[in-house]
Amino acid sequence: MTVTLKTAEDIAGMRVAGKLAADVLEMIAEHVKPGVTTEALDRICHDYIVNVQKAIPAPLNYKGFPKSICTSINHVVCHGIPGDKPLKDGDTLNIDVTVIKDGYHGDTSRMFHVGNVPVWAERLSQVTQECMYKAIEIVKPGCRLGDIGEVIQKHAEKNGFSVVREFCGHGIGKVFHEEPQILHYGKAGTGMELKAGMTFTIEPMINQGKADTKVLGDGWTAITKDRKLSAQWEHTLLVTDTGYEIFTLRADDTIPRVSA
Repeated sequence: MTVTLKTAEDIAGMRVAGKLAADVLEMIAEHVKPGVTTEALDRICHDYIVNVQKAIPAPLNYKGFPKSICTSINHVVCHGIPGDKPLKDGDTLNIDVTVIKDGYHGDTSRMFHVGNVPVWAERLSQVTQECMYKAIEIVKPGCRLGDIGEVIQKHAEKNGFSVVREFCGHGIGKVFHEEPQILHYGKAGTGMELKAGMTFTIEPMINQGKADTKVLGDGWTAITKDRKLSAQWEHTLLVTDTGYEIFTLRADDTIPRVSA
């Protein structure tokens, strides 16, 4: 397994790309409401990335993916393809954005609540975000990948939820998906040891019901087998000499950009 440690130049480029990706999620928030289609959201994001940010939407045509963002509604776990079905009151929606700027990738996602969602749906979203935050908070040189996985798994399962196994976080930089894979379950003290200069995503997918998923006939859309809700949050981060730095932080985040 070859992990690319990033140079100061790489890190500067990734800060820019990460900020742009975060800006897309902040921009699109006001457009997420009942009656709007995910295709319309995709079009707005595409135009913003290309025309305003002068950047590239990484998902478009990536291994054949047909759109510029991923939109995963309710029981869709990840990689939902934007379409012409209007959002309805009570839907939960994950929007996953990856921007390429000057060759560097910034990858992030967040949950949106469409209108008034049930309390239990809000709870799933909240716990999933907490899982991500708890994992980010332990990132520093010497931490192991299994430590990250265990923190996420324990918090999810303590709250009665399950962790998706088939999809994971990943290294990122000039390449969209590179080593290492960041599993969202595991055992502390196992796995690769983190080193300063590593960059990767932490993006737990947590299910209301069982962890099992299946991919639909389009080859992309992953759903929960039991059709219960799924939630996901994602940030791109750097391992620093003393901790972490988040490249994709937004104004609504409640975790520091850089570890204390």
